Amino acid sequence: MSRQPRARIDPLERAVEAALTPARFVAYGASFDFVRELGQVERQLQRLIPTEPTRAVALYEAFLAGCYEKAEEIDDSSGSFGQFVGELFCGWIRARQAARADPAETAARLLAWMGDDPYGFASDLDSGAAKALDKAGLAEFVRQVEARFEAAATAKPTPGEPIRCNPENRRRVWSAALRTLYLAQKNLEAYLALTRGTGRTARDCHALATMLVARRKPQEALAWVERGTELDKKTPQGSMAGHDLAGLKRDLLAKLGRGNEALEAAWAEYREHPSKYSYDDLMKYVPKGERAAWHEKAIEAAGGEDLGSLIELLLETKELERLADLVRRSKDAALEDVSHYATEPAAKKLEKGQPGLAARLWRAQGMRIVKAGNSRYYAAALGNLERARRCYEKAGLAGEWREVVGKIRSEHRRKTGFMAGFEEIVAGSGPSEKPSFLERAKARWSKPQTEERPSTSQATRVRQDEKPPR
Repeated sequence: MSRQPRARIDPLERAVEAALTPARFVAYGASFDFVRELGQVERQLQRLIPTEPTRAVALYEAFLAGCYEKAEEIDDSSGSFGQFVGELFCGWIRARQAARADPAETAARLLAWMGDDPYGFASDLDSGAAKALDKAGLAEFVRQVEARFEAAATAKPTPGEPIRCNPENRRRVWSAALRTLYLAQKNLEAYLALTRGTGRTARDCHALATMLVARRKPQEALAWVERGTELDKKTPQGSMAGHDLAGLKRDLLAKLGRGNEALEAAWAEYREHPSKYSYDDLMKYVPKGERAAWHEKAIEAAGGEDLGSLIELLLETKELERLADLVRRSKDAALEDVSHYATEPAAKKLEKGQPGLAARLWRAQGMRIVKAGNSRYYAAALGNLERARRCYEKAGLAGEWREVVGKIRSEHRRKTGFMAGFEEIVAGSGPSEKPSFLERAKARWSKPQTEERPSTSQATRVRQDEKPPR
């Protein structure tokens, strides 16, 4: 009996399989690089969509299948793998549309994935699909979601069924999906009707207001903003929707010729939460001729307990003298609590004119990692402490550096993975003093050969020839 020849495998499918590294577990620290390599393969699929869409569809489906199979072999605490799978779904949609596939079948496939989603890859698929689908595809997707929402509204619960399958839970899921899709369609009337039957939130009011802004009805939009703000006040500690509503209200006030009210609202927000973001928002509403005065007023009013936000604000506004004074007044423990996203750029700015203060910021970044005992970032801590040492020396504060060294030796001597590198820094041979791999290689390569050396294969033959006979 003759064996049937195997179907020819698409070379890009082989590339997909190779990138997914079957049977190899991807640890937490390696997941980012793993996903980046997957993205390089997916970009090749993207390039096929305009010219070979049918082939692209098949490859996207193979890629999606492979990702679901890989889900048990990756520690994806950061969520980057899940986000990548969401992008694959969108690529599949675009490929299907380029291949002129049936929109109804595309929508049905998407809904099937949303209904059978053991790893949560399709949890935000309605949002991604709303952006990827064309007008006809989006309309069909909405129609099928509406049908499921209506079916869930009339269904009766079945004893013993999982909570996620309960009609009330399904109704909430499809209601949330419809909100996303109606907003993408800018279907104000459908969105409004949906919220009448399912309840209205501050986020709904924001969505309705944005749709009215798109229809150039700012006065009506402002009314919905006010309703949303009142609803948000009933939410304990407010919500992100409340922040978005406040920003939209200021824009609408300015649009309606009520610039002074917008400025007053922005000023109140800034005083409550001074940061580079609230500063930028404030200055949007300040008349051009008054910006210098308002800048000084804003910087004078900056304060509060959020040291990181104040550091970022003074950097953003180039207030380096005030930044230096802030660091000078802050205790080491307070600086250690600030994210390196704020302290690192501040340290770089202060290195030239205020090296002693820069040293404290570099030290704070290093100690933040060491105290947390996060060995994955010990290399970063060593780099920070090396820069701290240099800044202390530049500022003539060798005594303060010795205090830092003594404290670290006393409190962290058992962290052997860190201490070996730290002692090298103390000795003056930290990471940056060591030549890199390529620097060592080039230095060795450039040395003149004093005598002819045999090649590896020649040396092997010589050793074999020198073996004594048995």
